[in-house]
Amino acid sequence: MKNIKFLILGVFFAIVLSKVQAISWYRFYEMFKFQSFHMFGIIGGAVVISAIIMQLFKSGKIKDIHGNKIIPTPKKKGFISTIFGGTLFGLGWGISGACAAPVFVILGFKFLPALIILLGALLGAFLYGLVSKKLPN
Repeated sequence: MKNIKFLILGVFFAIVLSKVQAISWYRFYEMFKFQSFHMFGIIGGAVVISAIIMQLFKSGKIKDIHGNKIIPTPKKKGFISTIFGGTLFGLGWGISGACAAPVFVILGFKFLPALIILLGALLGAFLYGLVSKKLPN
């Protein structure tokens, strides 16, 4: 029962994603064809909220469930790896018509397409785990 707040937060997040149509293939299609601001607004809002939350982590105002300060570890800056990874992610996003973030919400609406996306994401993560030690960054 201690972690029920996280379940409630997850359900709330799923409802928000479905209500703002962030799980809609058509909304992604519009975004990639620059026909609508809808998804860019959602993504921009998420970036702003994430930046605020990261600042709260760094200042120690948000702690983990045990009361410990959360210290984000700095990442190495890698231009090539960022471009390569972002390109792969974008291609997967464009081909599947779905972002990996709401895949569990999509599972509740369209089971088979979401299952294929989830399996692809898991396969990609597995392959990355296999080759990550050999990558330059």
